[in-house]
This record gives sequence, C-alpha cells and structure tokens, in this order.
Amino acid sequence: MIFRKFGWTEQRVSLIGQGTWMMEGAPDHERRAIEALRLSIDLGMTHIDTAEMYGNGRVEELVGEAISGRRDEVFLASKVLPFNASFEGTQRACVRSLKRLRTDRLDLYMLHWLGEHPIRETMRAMEKLVSEGLIRFIGVSNLDVEEVSAAENALRNERLASDQVLYNLEERGIERRLLPYCARREIALVAYSPFGHGKFPSSWSVEGRVLALIAERHGRTPRQVALNFLTRHPGVFAIPKAGRPEHAIENAGSVGWDLTDEDIAMIERAFPVPDHDVPLAVL
Repeated sequence: MIFRKFGWTEQRVSLIGQGTWMMEGAPDHERRAIEALRLSIDLGMTHIDTAEMYGNGRVEELVGEAISGRRDEVFLASKVLPFNASFEGTQRACVRSLKRLRTDRLDLYMLHWLGEHPIRETMRAMEKLVSEGLIRFIGVSNLDVEEVSAAENALRNERLASDQVLYNLEERGIERRLLPYCARREIALVAYSPFGHGKFPSSWSVEGRVLALIAERHGRTPRQVALNFLTRHPGVFAIPKAGRPEHAIENAGSVGWDLTDEDIAMIERAFPVPDHDVPLAVL
C-alpha cells in the first residue's frame, strides 16, 4: 500500500482506506465486514473511517471489535452529527464514540455536515478535544469551498486537516473549485463512495466498456482503474467500503501502478468534469 502525507500534517496515511457505512446488519453480514476490515489492515489499508450516525453507533462498536489489539496500526476517523455539534454536544459525542470504539483517542474527528449549530462552536469544541488529547486532527465532511473557509477561520489554535466529500467518476464537480482550494491550503481531500454507491458504470454501458478496456490493458479490474484515477492527485485519499474480504483484496490492488496518458484521456472523455459550477453532491 502507498502512504501519503495527510494534508499539512506529518502523518502518513494509506492512500486507500476503508469506509464503514452500512456495515451493520445480520450476524453473518457483520462477521464478514469485520473479517474484511482486519484483512484490510493486513494489506496496509489502515485508514478506517466511521461515524456515530452509522447504525446509530453500532458500526463504531464493530470497528472497535475489528481493531481490537491493533489500535496503534490504524489511522482512526469518526464524525459528529450536526444536531450534536454544539460546543458541549461535540465533546459528549466524541466521548461516546471513543467508548464504542474501545479507544482513548481518535486520529481524525469531523463534523459530518453543516447543521444549525454555528461552525465556531463546533470548531471550538474540536480544539478543546485536541488540547485534551482525545483527538489528534480536526476535519469536516460534505463542506464546499466557502464552508471549508468558514471552518478554517473559526479555528484559533489548530489547522483544518481534511474535508471528506462524495467523489467518484460520475461526481467530479469538486475538481473545479474545491480540490484546487484544498490543495492550496494543504487540506487533505478524502473521497467517500468512490464507486458511486450502487451506480458504478455497468459493463454494457459506453463508459463501462472504457474502464473494462483500460483494466484489461493493465491486468486490473474496472473498479481498480477508477480508484487509481481518482487518487492520482497527491492530495486525494479514498475510503471505499469492503463488505467482504475479496473486496478488500481488490481495493488493495488499486494503487502501486500507473495509468498511461492515453488511459487518463479516455477516462476524461468518458467522465468529463462539469463545465460549470454545481452544488456539492452529498449522500
């Protein structure tokens, strides 16, 4: 696995990590998901992302089980829900997440999306959590340029480390303004749902055939081609979900090799960046 410096920080984080949305479910489903997370750590995908929202806390419990005995190997991230994101509410939510995850600190703690509480309250709480050693870095999720700037300006003693956003081949709008802004500010950009959450191009579509052709050239899969393309920018990380061990193995093979200029041009034609600004897409 390839590791990159995470934004302005000196922390090196796996280029491909693990998302955990909808990891909860029937016992067999949860068992396979835990196996996939553990295998992912073995394969070097040590950035694990979760949130208090996922399964009403159940997913954090599953992640805690998966990383038991291996906490120091993992870059662990979670998120506070907007309606919990007051100054005091953020701190209480963090403590609850830590308990479910069976750990004494988070490497990254994020506001899941903007809500009714002023961003300055949330960021003030985040800084307090850093000072207390409960979190290392502060991040946000689903925020566009102006909102990221507001979060930055609300911080007094810390810097914003990352913004986590929807980014896949069908949703490339962030490349117009948000990605360049984050690059200038040394803010890591973390792509969630990089396969489109059930909308990955099918093999019979024109776009799908482009990915299949490129994949065949490299002895890879179309999903590996997509992940390689999305993470070609040095400031971008991706957190695809691996619900089964075989998914983890496929995700791990997405990096460590290069697309050609011709490959990239083909993908650009098949999945163009919008020619105008569009609202930030959210799942």
